[in-house]
Amino acid sequence: MQMWQDLKELWTYRELVYNLVRRNLKTRYKNSLLGIVWSWLNPLLMMLIFTIVFNVLWERSNMPNYHIFFLSAILPWNFFVNSVMGGMASIVNGGHLIKKVYFPREALPLSLVLSNLINFLIALPVFFILALISGVRVTWWVLLLPIPILIEVIFILGMVLLLSTLEVFYRDTHMVMNAIIQAWFFLTPIIYPADSLSPEFEFMGQSAKTWLFRLNPMASIINTYQDILYNGTLTALDFLSRTAVTALLILIFGYWFFLRHSGKFGETV
Repeated sequence: MQMWQDLKELWTYRELVYNLVRRNLKTRYKNSLLGIVWSWLNPLLMMLIFTIVFNVLWERSNMPNYHIFFLSAILPWNFFVNSVMGGMASIVNGGHLIKKVYFPREALPLSLVLSNLINFLIALPVFFILALISGVRVTWWVLLLPIPILIEVIFILGMVLLLSTLEVFYRDTHMVMNAIIQAWFFLTPIIYPADSLSPEFEFMGQSAKTWLFRLNPMASIINTYQDILYNGTLTALDFLSRTAVTALLILIFGYWFFLRHSGKFGETV
């Protein structure tokens, strides 16, 4: 199978991927006054803004420790957005490398996703420190945190491989995705819990929450983060299982689509 051969070739170039990840991390914080601290400050500032808006000015949320609830969702969401929007342009931005030397083209989007994963993991300790200070109990369910992380990485890789290919041939792909991401944010339970959706809304006999989880893989993924990090439990395992299958199918299709068109990258970028 050709895809398997391409994966084996990518493995032989693992040192290149490692060096690309290092380059991405160095470039991200180059000439930055605070450096890696921005990985902590950005979500904390967003948490502060949304907490003030929803808990103080609007008084719509009566959730205890709303700031921890929001932070448990915005961290993986930022990982998703930064990876998708950055990875989408990875082939175009790496055009000078593609034209000069041969290497598996998928190393470029893969390295960008991995560098964003590292930034996400760097920010997680700040969440736990703030949660403990706020009195939010961290349960043993946190040991299952690698599960939503893995599912999200699989989903992101599939999306990035697909979108980075489209970006090569249609340069306005990122403009379309900018609009989609803005709508996607509000269609994902980040600033509100999924259980707060109207129980009166039904379509084909299914509730709003059910349709949200079925049609939006990130809704199920984010909800799992909130369950583990904020609620100290794990619910909706059936939806999470479906999301895992969906993420894997998107990865397979995205990789197939990427490989099918990667031979034309050099003459197009």
